[in-house]
This record gives sequence, structure tokens and C-alpha cells, in this order.
Amino acid sequence: MADISNVKFLTVAEVAKLMRLSNMTVYRMVHSGELPAVRFGRSYRVPESDVVAAMNRPIADVG
Repeated sequence: MADISNVKFLTVAEVAKLMRLSNMTVYRMVHSGELPAVRFGRSYRVPESDVVAAMNRPIADVG
């Protein structure tokens, strides 16, 4: 089992604010598997490292 003691988790609202997206778009990304998340009760938490990785991925193949 992975050690998650040093992982910082963000709420959907925090992710939306960081990525400048709506909450619904973040939920869509989570449900499609594009953004990994862990479910705590009725809410989701996204590891901060995965948010940073998603923000650094190219959006489109230009060229």
C-alpha cells in the first residue's frame, strides 16, 4: 500500500479555482478518469501533485 501521509489533497472547489475551471468541469474530469481522485463520503479529493501534472500537460498538439 502506498504511503499517503505526505500527500496534500484538494477539494473540487480548490482544484477548480487553481485550474480556472468550473466545479462541474472538474467533476467531469474526475468521472472520466482524466483527473485521479479519492472519494471521501460524498465528496472527492484530488492529490495536489495530480493537479500540477494536469496543468502541465499540453492541451492540444500544435504543429
